Amino acid sequence: MGLFENILPPKERMQRLFTWGDAVVLLLIAVLLYSGVRLAFNAPAEIQGPAIRLEPRALPWYALLSVGRMTAAYLLSVLFTIFYGRAAAYNRRAERILMPLLDVLQSVPILSFLPVVLLSLSAILPQAVAAELASIVLIFTSQAWNLTFGWYQSLTTIPVELREASSIFRLNTWLRFKRLEFPYGTISFIWNSMMSWAGGWFFLMAAEIFTVGERDFRLPGLGAYLQEAANQGDTRAILSGLAALILTIIALDQFVWRPLLAWSDRFKVEMVESDQPPTSWFYDLLHNSALSNALGRLFAPLTERLDLWLVRRSPMRATDEEAPKRNWPILLLSAALAALLLYGGLRAAHMLASLPAAQWGRILVGVLVTLLRVAVSLLIALAWTIPVGVAIGTNRRVAAVLQPIVQVTASVPATAIFPVFLLLVVNLAGGLDVAAIFLMLMGTQWYLLFNIIAGASAIPQDLKYTSALMGLKGWARWRTLLLPALFPYIVTGAITASGGAWNASIVAEYVEFSGQTLFTTGVGSLISQSTAGGDYPLLLAATLSMVLTVVLINRLFWRPLYRLAEEKYRME
Repeated sequence: MGLFENILPPKERMQRLFTWGDAVVLLLIAVLLYSGVRLAFNAPAEIQGPAIRLEPRALPWYALLSVGRMTAAYLLSVLFTIFYGRAAAYNRRAERILMPLLDVLQSVPILSFLPVVLLSLSAILPQAVAAELASIVLIFTSQAWNLTFGWYQSLTTIPVELREASSIFRLNTWLRFKRLEFPYGTISFIWNSMMSWAGGWFFLMAAEIFTVGERDFRLPGLGAYLQEAANQGDTRAILSGLAALILTIIALDQFVWRPLLAWSDRFKVEMVESDQPPTSWFYDLLHNSALSNALGRLFAPLTERLDLWLVRRSPMRATDEEAPKRNWPILLLSAALAALLLYGGLRAAHMLASLPAAQWGRILVGVLVTLLRVAVSLLIALAWTIPVGVAIGTNRRVAAVLQPIVQVTASVPATAIFPVFLLLVVNLAGGLDVAAIFLMLMGTQWYLLFNIIAGASAIPQDLKYTSALMGLKGWARWRTLLLPALFPYIVTGAITASGGAWNASIVAEYVEFSGQTLFTTGVGSLISQSTAGGDYPLLLAATLSMVLTVVLINRLFWRPLYRLAEEKYRME
C-alpha cells in the first residue's frame, strides 16, 4: 500500500451507470434546441453590425469590453459552481439529476447552439442586447463546467478526519464552507479558474466575430478587431491586436492570477511548510501595504458580525443532509414541466422523423470518426501534460519560467494560429484530418495541464519528504506518490478535455479558408454544414447524436474512474 489509503467504496457511494435523470436531461436539451430553432424562424432577415475601428487608440477600449464580458461570465460561473457543486456533493437524490446534467452540459457542442441562440434572442430582444447576452452565455458555458467538476471533486475528496471535525464542531453550512470546503478546494479552484478564463478567450473571439448570412452579430472587442484587420489585410493592425491581447493576458496573470496563487498556498493540507512557495510581487506589495492592513482591521468586525448573523439564521448542525419533505407547489411545478417536456419532445421527435435514413447513416459514421480524433488528441495531450504539469507543480523554479508561458499560450485563441497551420498541411495527404486533430488538441490539452498542475501543487510537503526518506525515485516515486495524488485531477481534466475536444470538432472539421470551404468526415462537420445550410432537422439530429455519444462515454468510462478517484485515492 502506498502513501494513499485504499478505501473500500461504501454501498451508498455506488451509483448506477444510467439513471432516469439521463433521459430527462437529454429530453430537456432536445426541447430547448427545438424551441430555439422555432424561434430562429422569426429572426430578422438582415441585421447591421457595428463599425469596427482599426485605429490603435481604440484597442484599450476594445480590450476593456472583452475583459468585461469575460468577467461577467466568470462571476456567473463562480456562483453557479458553488451552489451546484455543493448540491451534487451532499444530496444523493439531487446528484442523480445534477451530475448527469453536468455530463450533458459540458459535452454539448455550444458552438453549434450559438447561431440558434443568437437568432432566437434576436427574435425577441434588440440586436445589441441579444448579441451581448449570447456572448456572455457562450463564455459562461466554456468556464462553468470545468469549475464545477473541479469543485465537486474537491468536496467529494475532503479527508474523513476533516469531515468528522466539522461534524464534531457542528458547523453550519456557512461556516463549513468558510472553514473547510473553500480552503480545501482553493488551490484546485484557482487553477481551474485560470483554465476556464484561458478557455473563455476562444469562445469570446467566436462570439465577437459571429455572422449568419446577412445578419451581423459582431461585437466591438479584440476578436472583432482582429477579424476586421484580417479581412482588410492590415498586417500592422493584426500585430497591434495580437499585442494588445497578449499584454492583456500578461496583465491579468501578474495582477490577478499570480497573487491568487501566492495567497492560496496557505491552504495546502500539509504538516511541513513548503521550502519553495509561490511568490508574487503584487501580492507582497498589497500584503505589506498600510492601506491593506487598515482595510483588514476595518472589515474584520463586519466579517464577524456576518458570521454571527448567519449562524443565528442557520443553526449549526452535524450534516448538510436534510430529510426530504413533500412540497406540493414543487410537485405541481414538476408535473407542469414534465408535460411541457413531453410536448416539446414529441415536436422534436416529429422533426427528427423527417430526416432520411441516409442522413442517419452519415451521422453514425461521423460520430465514429470524430470519436477517433478525440481519442488521439486526448492521448497526445496526456503524453506531455502529465510530466510537464508535475514539473511546474512541484518545482517553483521551473514554474517561474514555464507558468507565464503556459498562461499566455493557453489564452491565445487556437483559431488565431489554426489558419497558419492549415496553410502548411492543407496540400498534404490527409492534411485536413491532421489539422483537425491539431485544433482539437489545442482545445483539449490545457484542461489537462492546469488540472495536473493543481494536483501536483496540492501534494503536501510532508508526503514529499516521506517519499524522499523512503528512497523512492524514478518510477517507484511516480507509482507510489505522484500518480495516486494526481489521479483525481487527471480524471477531472480528462472529462472536461474530452468535452472540449468534441466542441472543437465543430470548427476543426469544417473550415472556410482562402475563399473556399474545406471539410472532412465527422459529426462536427455535419453540424457546421447544417448550420451553414439552414438544415435544422440535421442540426438537431447531429447535435443530439454527439451529446448522446459523449454522455455514454462519460457514464461507461469516465464516471467509474471518477468514483475510483473519489473512493480509493483520497488523501487520509
